[in-house]
Amino acid sequence: MRTSFTPAQLADPAVATANDILRNCVHCGFCTATCPTYVLLGDERDSPRGRIYLIKAMFEEGRVTEETVTHVDRCLSCLSCMTTCPSGVDYMHLVDLAREHIETHHRRPLAERVLRSLLAWVLPRPALFRPALWAAALARPLKKLMPRRLGAMLDLAPARLPKSSAADGPGVKQAQGARRMRVAMLTGCAQRVLDADINDATIRLLTRLGCEIEIAPGSGCCGALTHHMGKAAAAKRDARRNIDAWMALHRQEKLDAVLINASGCGTTVKDYGTMFRGDAAAGDAAEIAALAQDVSEVLAKLDPASWPVVRERVRGVKVAYHAACSLQHGQKIRSLPKELLKAVGFDVLEPAEAHLCCGSAGTYNIMQPELAGRLKERKLGNLRRTGADIVVAGNIGCIAQIASGEGMKVLHLVQLLDWATGGPVPEALRQG
Repeated sequence: MRTSFTPAQLADPAVATANDILRNCVHCGFCTATCPTYVLLGDERDSPRGRIYLIKAMFEEGRVTEETVTHVDRCLSCLSCMTTCPSGVDYMHLVDLAREHIETHHRRPLAERVLRSLLAWVLPRPALFRPALWAAALARPLKKLMPRRLGAMLDLAPARLPKSSAADGPGVKQAQGARRMRVAMLTGCAQRVLDADINDATIRLLTRLGCEIEIAPGSGCCGALTHHMGKAAAAKRDARRNIDAWMALHRQEKLDAVLINASGCGTTVKDYGTMFRGDAAAGDAAEIAALAQDVSEVLAKLDPASWPVVRERVRGVKVAYHAACSLQHGQKIRSLPKELLKAVGFDVLEPAEAHLCCGSAGTYNIMQPELAGRLKERKLGNLRRTGADIVVAGNIGCIAQIASGEGMKVLHLVQLLDWATGGPVPEALRQG
């Protein structure tokens, strides 16, 4: 793609980076076939190629139009286009730059500014998010009287909140038997409230398999939620706290990995090196990014063939694997979770259109409820047609989105593997 930035414009590092990315696009259009919003809407401006043109014009002309904001906001950041693109266009970082630019240079309507600020303040803070969900449960009978976005928030709130996690506080979780690995674990933010058992199951499973887990004082939200809203300063504050906390552990004794059990968080942590490029913390950020591993990557190193599987639990159980976009497109981890499930004896099924997003995408299902709802129904239909007993995913956003569908039993990968190797029965399985 030809660009026409002036030397003065290219002096801005963000514009220079955008220019490098834009010039790799050859207009081939392969990305349109795998873009969820283009598949739904058929509008070129709601395809990666169309958004690239809008972003190019925004940076070149130095102005933010309502058209650009509308179509950039509709992007899920599912990154399916990057899996498809034959030219290696770095769309992930281009749309990140666009969102930050819009956040800085565009004044949204008051109601939208308030909602976005509220989400950015509450969701990354479990102490605020938990009471917010209690309030949502009380308000659910009034859903029909509320604006659509607030109604979407109520739909995602669980009917009852789970207990707090054993992983909520810092400390060391000792390996059972000989220690085979030592990892720092990201406990996250929203996941701790929406399904605390995911962190508990991770600890039970990994320590059972010989992994020592450390939860570093000061670690918490990875910064993904605010990062994808264009709030770069807030995202970097959260990321910097994690980097400092994990580097302190790493300097005491070398870590084998920074363990992440929410793939949306994992994609962001693995990108810390880029986030802090040119910053004083760049070296530490790059080191943490290199250590970051999805829980499936860590589990694969712990010899699944030797796990103490309870065979009567897994025999004949059909599992539909939902591939979170952040895992299959963002981190390029596609077969590993399925291989782990097969290794313990589950019958693993893959739904049609596995490459398409479920519509969760961080805060997308709140900010864009109509599109998110259409994608959810499409995903639910494909999952139901597999005839599976259980749906498994590796990201809390996907789990919450899919579980809101009637009759869906949805578990995190670690919850099912924990149960298969002797852990307690997960709540989703106890419900029938």
